[in-house]
Amino acid sequence: QLQAFGGGLVQPGGSLRLSCVASGNMFSINAMGWWRQAPGAQRDLVATITNGGNTNCADSVKGRFAISRDNFKKTVWLQMNDLKPEDTAVYFCAAAPSIAQVTTNPRYWGQGTLVTVSS
Repeated sequence: QLQAFGGGLVQPGGSLRLSCVASGNMFSINAMGWWRQAPGAQRDLVATITNGGNTNCADSVKGRFAISRDNFKKTVWLQMNDLKPEDTAVYFCAAAPSIAQVTTNPRYWGQGTLVTVSS
């Protein structure tokens, strides 16, 4: 089970930090990530991180967003800076046994947290 929280309303240029905590019987989780889905749009990959700490971010958020994790606490964070109105979306955390799977078809999904960037 993945629980995501930290969304909210923020002005353009502002920052938010999303958190996702894994609990329960989740097996072989070697990669975690964040996806987002804007109204009327498909769900897109935002960032990923492996157990070893290797990260990757979508081009649209590079230099503004950063993903990190604490394996002991089973928690992954998404630090979002310089937010733009086009970042408005429901953000979902995800987990999978491999980086390949978390970027295509994650085994586990969180419930989503809404981020609204508006003045």
